[in-house]
Amino acid sequence: MRTPAELRRLGVVGINMRNARYLLPNNPRRLYRFVDDKLETKALAAREGLSVPETYAVIRTPHDASRLEELLGDRTSFVIKPARGSGGKGVLVIDAREKGRYVKPSGASLSGDETRHHVANILAGLFSLGGHRDCALVEYRVRPAKVLTSISYQGAPDIRIVMLHGYPVMAMLRAATKESDGRANLHQGALGIGIDIATGRTVRAVHHGSPLTTHPDLGVDLIGLQLPQWDKILDIAVTCQEMTGLGYLGVDLMIDETTGPLMIEVNARPGLAIQMANGIGLMRRLEPVVEQHRLHPGAGHAEKIAFSRKHFAA
Repeated sequence: MRTPAELRRLGVVGINMRNARYLLPNNPRRLYRFVDDKLETKALAAREGLSVPETYAVIRTPHDASRLEELLGDRTSFVIKPARGSGGKGVLVIDAREKGRYVKPSGASLSGDETRHHVANILAGLFSLGGHRDCALVEYRVRPAKVLTSISYQGAPDIRIVMLHGYPVMAMLRAATKESDGRANLHQGALGIGIDIATGRTVRAVHHGSPLTTHPDLGVDLIGLQLPQWDKILDIAVTCQEMTGLGYLGVDLMIDETTGPLMIEVNARPGLAIQMANGIGLMRRLEPVVEQHRLHPGAGHAEKIAFSRKHFAA
């Protein structure tokens, strides 16, 4: 285990430093509502013309939950998630409906009663920030681009980009494993795969903090993969900063095989595991942006992307 002095030399940002130096000074509390509620975020994104997963239904009451089958109609695949959830908690991905049961990507299935019980838990606030009552979103299930399905076990990989003052500073791909039960959640055993900001190519991968080069379940190479439409992905990330007004944030995206990059959510408190995935401390990226923002506070959208691609290439 590295000492605090060694971590400082590597530029590793811990949670206290993140909060005191980057998060609290740049994220006014009044702006959190735009990202803590996924319905608010999607409304903002729609006004900006960003592509997001289609919302099939919003379940707000137990009566709505009892009408789940009616609300779904003939849809066989979808995602149910809490509007105010975080960290992937409470997200239920359904791949098919067979003989009255809801089938997950892993092949496990739920009865109608079990699915409605899950929705009831969302409404009760079991997965929401602060445990407050919530509503459940039923959304389009993203069908990931084929280049990404090869490196994720039964689940859809997603992309996290950390931003400061509208500059993309670090990115990673989160890919599911058998251990993570098809979820792209690093704490549950998913892979963190670092992405070169300049090119959109994968450069490093970790599992529970340990480096690896091949997927532990699939045996496929994880390094050197080119993400499609990287220019558009960076553009969406910068637009998310502009539309929310937050200075420090994480933008989560997925790449659909048909519709391309989709904005999934924005996080005002992005985690720090992205540093392990990239093998570099965030401070090495954040401090140059602090200085650049001081010198050029009026830098435009394209200028910010160009700066990040030039200075943060792997």
